[in-house]
Amino acid sequence: MLKCDFANLQREVALLEQSGAAVLHLDVMDGHFVPNLSYGPMVIQSLRQITRLPFDAHLMISDPERYLEEYLAAGCELITVHIEAVPDPRRVLRRIREAGAEAGLALNPGTPVSEVADFLGECDLVLVMSVQPGFGGQKFQPVALEKLRELRTRLPEESLLSVDGGIGPATIAATSAAGANLFVVGSAIFDTPDYHQSLQDLRQLAEGAAHSAPCHRRTS
Repeated sequence: MLKCDFANLQREVALLEQSGAAVLHLDVMDGHFVPNLSYGPMVIQSLRQITRLPFDAHLMISDPERYLEEYLAAGCELITVHIEAVPDPRRVLRRIREAGAEAGLALNPGTPVSEVADFLGECDLVLVMSVQPGFGGQKFQPVALEKLRELRTRLPEESLLSVDGGIGPATIAATSAAGANLFVVGSAIFDTPDYHQSLQDLRQLAEGAAHSAPCHRRTS
């Protein structure tokens, strides 16, 4: 929810819901951790009134623990923080889980998997950034594929392994084959005239790649 038409946000959410979107990924930016501003808990709380789709809040912000209660109160079922913002995220991940939400941990393209390895047991989701966070429409960075493959071997099969950045028809199959089972898509949906068809095409590509991979994985 970064590339959508914010002047018609209710319509965009309705279109996504009708098109079969499984989750709304909410890009929260503070202008400090990343060089851009987006929206915060007030907007998310308003969205909560118009849809029952699960909310995946991606907190691209400094000191996320300080604002955690606001995002929980806004109705986010899943909250992801960055290892670069919280080098020891155990406490914040546990707080998210104790509140009844699912906890996610994200790593940027330049951050090795070793930085998050000690905290995987505290996570319900790991998010691999395939672009530098902060702006939509960037080109996919292939370094994400090796990270996905490594993380898939370290995580339980039921864990969500997500990828965010440059995901579209040319990249979704490779990320699925590498082990991703939750795909954050912006331009490849919002820049197309038919959200339903775009989602269907992407889902087929992801599922086909997952089934043909050496180790079959669940797709979302």
